[in-house]
Amino acid sequence: MTSEIPTPNSESTDKKLIHSMKPNRDLSWQVASSLLVSFRYAWAGVTYAFVTQRNFRIHVFVGFLAIALSIYLKLSVVEMAIIGLTIGAVLAMELLNTALESVVDLTVKQTYHELAKIAKDCAAAAVLVSSLAAVGIAGGLIIPKLWTHIWFLLQPVLH
Repeated sequence: MTSEIPTPNSESTDKKLIHSMKPNRDLSWQVASSLLVSFRYAWAGVTYAFVTQRNFRIHVFVGFLAIALSIYLKLSVVEMAIIGLTIGAVLAMELLNTALESVVDLTVKQTYHELAKIAKDCAAAAVLVSSLAAVGIAGGLIIPKLWTHIWFLLQPVLH
């Protein structure tokens, strides 16, 4: 009886590509040997998402821009914390979306399945909803102060 799940010794090109992008996790079903190892695995996930997921990189860039504007405009600590939390929520949703898409791809392989489509679409929708909420929150906190800042900069030109 043949196994449908590829083994670590499989010679498939896809397996080699995926294997080269992630750390060796031969015993990934076991608990990490230390807290440091757990953090290394978590950082490997962030690195994987940054390297392979265009949308994750976009969210990181937009989040960095929001933080930079918050610092420049001297938002309060609470306002910056709110913006930071919304950025974290969007990045966490993007990581969960990537994980779910990988698991779905693992189970359905190269075939189409309506439930796989629903799972992927709903995970992507979660990222979209969190992104829109983050843009609304950051916009509500940043835009009024940015407008005031621009207005004061333009006063000498207008008069």
